[in-house]
Amino acid sequence: KAWPICTTREGSPSFADATEEARMALIDDLQDKKTEIYKGIVSEVAEPRPGVLELMDAAIATPGLAVGICSAATRGGFDKVVDALVGQDRLAKLDVIIAGDDVTAKKPDPMIYDLARERLGISDPRRCVVIEDSMVGLRAAKGANMRCLITYTDSTSEEDFYGFGADAKVPDLGVGVTVEGLFGPIMADESAVLLEGLRDPITVVLNLS
Repeated sequence: KAWPICTTREGSPSFADATEEARMALIDDLQDKKTEIYKGIVSEVAEPRPGVLELMDAAIATPGLAVGICSAATRGGFDKVVDALVGQDRLAKLDVIIAGDDVTAKKPDPMIYDLARERLGISDPRRCVVIEDSMVGLRAAKGANMRCLITYTDSTSEEDFYGFGADAKVPDLGVGVTVEGLFGPIMADESAVLLEGLRDPITVVLNLS
């Protein structure tokens, strides 16, 4: 397949006529520029959703509680986003960090959560609580037999998360989700309802037509 025709600099040969070394140098330059622009956008525009950093800090400070991040994104994009949103200080305190290219099967396959549990040495998956924001993530968490709290968005608020096994759903973690409220009841009683009294109610829609 022919190389696309382009000019790298004024007066320089086109990409198609350039040597292999020059082509690779141009590709590297473009990749570096893309990364620079991407990092700038993330650092200037992206911000964590309400309550995320507060809950993360509280969880990290809780003895006996392991905290991690499991993302479907590959390391290249994942590291830049997480560095900007979470910060290196927090990341250094996490017990496990797994990106999409650390596993051979992506969400909704449960592999990434199974791997996290194995690395943490947790035998019972029901002692794990996954916080997700999508149906794909929910299916991965439930496939790993873990509890799952959904923080939905405006575009996903009408999805049937409870119908697919979500243990609780809230608009965001800023509504009052705390470490004690999230883990306290289920550690005392494995049958306890996740975030009872705080989570969105389960609604049943009846078609009477």
